[in-house]
Amino acid sequence: MSFALGPALLFCPADRPDRFAGALRKADVVILDLEDAVLPAAKAQARENIIAADVDPERVIVRVNAPDSVEFTKDLAAVAQTPFRTVMVAKSEDATAFDAFEDDYRVIALCETAKGVQQSAAIAAHPRTVALMWGAEDLVASLGGMSSRFPDGSYRDVARMARARVLLAAGASGKAAIDAVHLDIEDLEGLGAEAADAVASGFTATACIHPRQVEVIRDAYRPDPEAVQWARAVLVAAEGERGVFRFEGRMVDEPVLRHARAIVSRG
Repeated sequence: MSFALGPALLFCPADRPDRFAGALRKADVVILDLEDAVLPAAKAQARENIIAADVDPERVIVRVNAPDSVEFTKDLAAVAQTPFRTVMVAKSEDATAFDAFEDDYRVIALCETAKGVQQSAAIAAHPRTVALMWGAEDLVASLGGMSSRFPDGSYRDVARMARARVLLAAGASGKAAIDAVHLDIEDLEGLGAEAADAVASGFTATACIHPRQVEVIRDAYRPDPEAVQWARAVLVAAEGERGVFRFEGRMVDEPVLRHARAIVSRG
């Protein structure tokens, strides 16, 4: 089964099956959430909702509870009864936990604790891992902190470091990287700036918590026509060159060509 990732991944509580179809109409991929979005008393019903869901499995990720929780094994048993085979593991800290999944599963590791960020390279290297995502609020909470952001909305240094470390770990293993959610639903301008920085930095997708945020993320990941035109032109020019060359006043080498290929792939 093929699977497309992003650019806009929308979280949807698994205890709200009435929202499943609508979320899939609005987003590129939907994350049916069995973890933080669902109260403990509702988790059993949420698992039943996952089993009964009649939605496109190629555009669904199921977020399961942390491997060290009492809910993890129950979540896996429920997912096994579904066609869904892309699973996001909350609070990933130890890659060996992914051995619990059969070979046909794709694991997205959510590195959202201090230990998870520290172990992100080993987590990314696991053969079932297809992507890493980071999370700011749980990370700061794991450190005993109170907020991941300054009053102006920008991330504190510890969050920025974790974001960069998870991105680098994913890239080093050839895996995709997903940027964290922007919790301020009304701050679409701030979300747009973060999403633009994410795509410029190398993230594959950005997760979100509200349908209003989807199009903002898509716009950020969509290259402008001028960039696409330049990328296609420089790639054509490269076909007649044997190494570093000059194009429109700029030196072009392999890193520049990789950048151009990335732009064309999103165009």
